[in-house]
Amino acid sequence: MNRHLPALIGRRIFAAATSLAFVIVTVFAITNILPGDATDALLGQGATPQAIAAMRHDLGLDRSVFLRFWLWLWGVLHGQFGYSLLNGLPVADAIRPRLHNSLLLAGASAAVAVPVSLFLGITSAIWKDTLYDRAVSVLTLGMVSVPEFVIGTMAVYVFAVRLHVLPALADVASVHSIGQFLRAFFMPVASLALVTLAQMVRMTRAAMADTLSAPYIEMALLKGVGPARLILVHAIPNAIGPIVNAVALSLSSLLGGVVVIEVVFTYPGIAGLMVDAVSSRDVPTVQACALVFCLTYLLLTTFADIVTILSLPRGRKA
Repeated sequence: MNRHLPALIGRRIFAAATSLAFVIVTVFAITNILPGDATDALLGQGATPQAIAAMRHDLGLDRSVFLRFWLWLWGVLHGQFGYSLLNGLPVADAIRPRLHNSLLLAGASAAVAVPVSLFLGITSAIWKDTLYDRAVSVLTLGMVSVPEFVIGTMAVYVFAVRLHVLPALADVASVHSIGQFLRAFFMPVASLALVTLAQMVRMTRAAMADTLSAPYIEMALLKGVGPARLILVHAIPNAIGPIVNAVALSLSSLLGGVVVIEVVFTYPGIAGLMVDAVSSRDVPTVQACALVFCLTYLLLTTFADIVTILSLPRGRKA
């Protein structure tokens, strides 16, 4: 193993930890400069100043910003995200089932998007500049250009409103069989996977095309290496780093799509919880949800960086 490899991986992990610290400070700062607070949602517009002041004191909103940040940070470091300002229940208890649902949706979308995009991206690079490659490029460009909410809304209109073959809402609680799972998840998964798949195909094709144009591939061809061995033994192993990066970056962008899709299909996930918390100014819940999204993004990108370092010799010497 290259002696510089542990230090390089350590720097990537340190950079991720530094980014996480910056994210923690930023999330707290942004959520505390939002106009209004939970008292507006709890008391309404007709509340007296005395009632507002009393509730702000009960909720701890009249404490200094630095004290609130320290108390919140101490709780986060111990796995406690505080209590909801609306119902007084632990935020972690509200997030846990919602996070499970979101991971289920994201996992099902990834299970569809990753293998299909890898196949299309690799084959498009192999048959570069052919009719097949052009068709895949046009289709993926079209899918990238369409936002998730448009795809989701059109899916609801076609399959639920016009054809009446699928439910408009993703009722996760009613899923007790494979058939019910497919009915409840088909439209959310398809809507989310299409955009992610399109991005992944384009990035995978670019990484694979770059590998196939490398000098060692030309040398292997001159030595008479067959097409199958050329792709499976020489090309794909050397393109693993860029391909994993493409997959990880596409999956991290999937997090943004989850927010839109959960709202469109009224899916009971963490994104929907975050949207509701923002509208009601439930700051602890917003902070916890934002941290979950940011931490997931950091984990995906850091994993992609480490895989790239391990798979590319030139990366190990960087």
